[in-house]
Amino acid sequence: MSVVINTNYAATVASNNLAASNMSLQKSLNRLSSGSKIVSPADDAGGLAVSMKLSAASKRLGAEKNNIGNAVSFLQTQDGAMKTAAAALQRMSELSVMYQDVTKSASDLSNYSTEFTALSSQLTAIASEQFNGKALFGSTTIGTVAGVVISGADLTGQIGTLAISSSSGIDTAIQNVATLRATNGAGQSRLGFASELVTTNKANLESANSRIIDVDVAAESTQLARWNTLVQAGTSMLSQANASAQTALKLLQ
Repeated sequence: MSVVINTNYAATVASNNLAASNMSLQKSLNRLSSGSKIVSPADDAGGLAVSMKLSAASKRLGAEKNNIGNAVSFLQTQDGAMKTAAAALQRMSELSVMYQDVTKSASDLSNYSTEFTALSSQLTAIASEQFNGKALFGSTTIGTVAGVVISGADLTGQIGTLAISSSSGIDTAIQNVATLRATNGAGQSRLGFASELVTTNKANLESANSRIIDVDVAAESTQLARWNTLVQAGTSMLSQANASAQTALKLLQ
């Protein structure tokens, strides 16, 4: 083998290997410190594109779950008001029966009528209740959430005009309110299943995205140890390769 001064091939190769090992070491450090396999687009351009789409879809599902939760809250508030209305109607039904007692005095009947009128006013007040500025009752459709139409229940229309002297009208109103509550409950039930589906889909999307972008710490730690060893070995070999040029100087002495 020739002994030369201008060219140190061994040192060049060692330097190239050291640079490659050092670059891989830096990538491994970046992955472990960030927790991501894709630190820059160059690491996996296709994977990054897929990850971005999966991440966006997951965030949309999160927002959809919030919308479903708000819709459920609306229906729960609506049902709570209808439950109070039903209780008022039951008392009005009781008053209507007592009003028909032939043994009651005119004063008694007046007292029953006063309470009946007050409860009628309360039903009117209930019908004007709102949820975040949206009417709980009426015929206005607010919107559709997960296939469920969210709208104001027609409480006033289903109750109608009540009179203390007509028990049958009050009974019909009670039945109508019960139907409204059943419809409300069906909507809440469907939204509950919709929320469960959204939660499951969101978890699956996050899992799929994790397989693309999240670093396997155990495997990457092994690679880090490997590259760290190679960097140290490469540094040592480069030092020896540079020292080998000293042989030429000895020949010139």
